[in-house]
Amino acid sequence: MQTNGKHRLRDVKFLTESTYILQMDRNGLEFEAGQHILLGADGDLNQREYSIYSGNNEEFLEVLIKEVDDGDVSIKLKDIQPGNYLQVEGPLGFFSLDEKLIPNHKFLFVSSGTGISPFHCMVKSHPELDYTLLHGVRYGKEGYESHHYDKNRYIKCTSGDQTGDFAGRVTDYLLKHPIDKSTICYFCGNFKMIREAMDILDKKGIPHNQLHAEVYF
Repeated sequence: MQTNGKHRLRDVKFLTESTYILQMDRNGLEFEAGQHILLGADGDLNQREYSIYSGNNEEFLEVLIKEVDDGDVSIKLKDIQPGNYLQVEGPLGFFSLDEKLIPNHKFLFVSSGTGISPFHCMVKSHPELDYTLLHGVRYGKEGYESHHYDKNRYIKCTSGDQTGDFAGRVTDYLLKHPIDKSTICYFCGNFKMIREAMDILDKKGIPHNQLHAEVYF
């Protein structure tokens, strides 16, 4: 069910100096894991697309946001106090799992920064998923709520320090490790990462119809 309405802010949780989670009342919003919403302050015409971070079986609605210096919406949302209202439109988009494939396929999730959001939602929504999640960040402290994932399935790739599970970018990891050709692959994050990662997996023989992308920036 698509809605266009006000959702009360429950909580703001800061993960780093510039990255935070907004938790809102769900208000019965139904969505598929991987979809996004349009979000803004109540009464503000400026809205931005954010992937849904919380699972579709949870009673609340969450988004993961990184404050951008020139980002009008991300700066305003950070200062809204719990109890006030946000404007939500959605759900939107087709970046979702084919549930028929879940029981018999392996999934590879490749993300950079807050591009991990839809994969957090997918993992929370489908605990039975056979997945590997690559998360590309600059510093290890940016592994947003990594404890939510199976430690044997989550690989933090750090390009700015040595505190991750792999030193280098997610594309470096993909170049150095074999990928089963039957794996269903999803990408979310910056355009350059996605383009390079898809090219690498294409050369490894992953069929094009098994590559799915959501570009953040």
